[in-house]
Amino acid sequence: MISDPVQLYQLSFLIALIFILLVPFALAGLTLINTGLGRCRSAAHAMTSSLIVIGVAIVVYLVFGFGFQGYRLVTIWGAPYAGLVLRPYFLRGVPWESPLCLAGTLGMLSVALASLVPLGATAERWQLRAACGSTVFLAGFTYPIFVRWTSGLLVSLGLRAAFGDILDAGGSGSIQALGGLTALSLSCLLGPRRGKYSDQGLPAAIPAHNAVFVLFGCMLAWVGWLGLNAAGAMLYAEMQPEGSVLVLINTTFSACAAALTSAAVTRVRFRKPDASLIANGWMAGLVASSAGCATLKPATAMLTGLVAGALVVFSVEFLEFRLKVDDPCGSVSVHAVCGIWGLLAVGIFTSASQFMAQLVGVAMLLGFVFPMTYFLNWLLSRLIPYRVSVDGERQGLDLHELGADAYPEFVVHTDEFIQR
Repeated sequence: MISDPVQLYQLSFLIALIFILLVPFALAGLTLINTGLGRCRSAAHAMTSSLIVIGVAIVVYLVFGFGFQGYRLVTIWGAPYAGLVLRPYFLRGVPWESPLCLAGTLGMLSVALASLVPLGATAERWQLRAACGSTVFLAGFTYPIFVRWTSGLLVSLGLRAAFGDILDAGGSGSIQALGGLTALSLSCLLGPRRGKYSDQGLPAAIPAHNAVFVLFGCMLAWVGWLGLNAAGAMLYAEMQPEGSVLVLINTTFSACAAALTSAAVTRVRFRKPDASLIANGWMAGLVASSAGCATLKPATAMLTGLVAGALVVFSVEFLEFRLKVDDPCGSVSVHAVCGIWGLLAVGIFTSASQFMAQLVGVAMLLGFVFPMTYFLNWLLSRLIPYRVSVDGERQGLDLHELGADAYPEFVVHTDEFIQR
């Protein structure tokens, strides 16, 4: 048993760092899911966009966003550490041996994960340069200011004593719902893919080109989420390193329950389980688990995943059929809808006062993040054309923007569009 405080700090610092190093698996998994759920004519573009957007998000966040985020309470082995980046650019003034450095590392990976979410909803019609410009807003302004406000909003309103803090250890709200609402705003700005809806308004089925990518991406995302939730719980929820076992159990239980529920719902509704919706259910369980990963009991974590698995199936159908939102990867349903559910679930399964605190976080997302993101992207779209041309969509973004196919040996391009 280690009793030296210095050794305890070093051990917990190392454990948190190891968990953070798992987070890139979540980035790889989400990239594969977005690529597999699109058509083969834009597969290379989807992978390339993900890589470039990750780079833009990390650079912008570390150069500017982390400093703009300002105060953030982090904890290592029960000792709170509040730090302000006094020299915000290029992480100048950040002590590398402090928890604040770990928070910055986790923050850059978190904002990169959030930036990947809109790529799934805007697949096959969003220009790469526009995606880079939008990511600058997300990483440099939207994400930092949301994290800063939610971490101190209840204090500034004088409600912390009554409600407590907003609980979001792994980022159901700050990463997932923020990315999902950004995806929704961009889907509304870009409109549906050509040929997605007939003149009567009925959606056409555009199947995924590689289910193996999608399902393997779910496995990679699972590993990444274990690291994301455990690191977030240690840094932001005052969890001791030994409590990471509970985080790993809750995250896995939620994902499993959600996937099984999606399989059951699609089996009943469509007579056969749907692979893409099961994958979305798995991801929805991971997303919903993040907020309460360190505070929920395993039974309530499983119940959280069960609701998320059913919710994502009906949400995908509602958005596509009722609201005419063309979201090829189900990004809005998985990340926005189930991210918000994850925030609310913490309050529902904890206490009435905690539920009110979680409502404040949801109100910030719906009342601040969504309209601001829509406005900023609308403004940018006046300067940079967001949507590719008709010929570009017909040709595929691989050839149109990259000049080469992902599968040049066997891909044959056919006209899949309904001309209107």
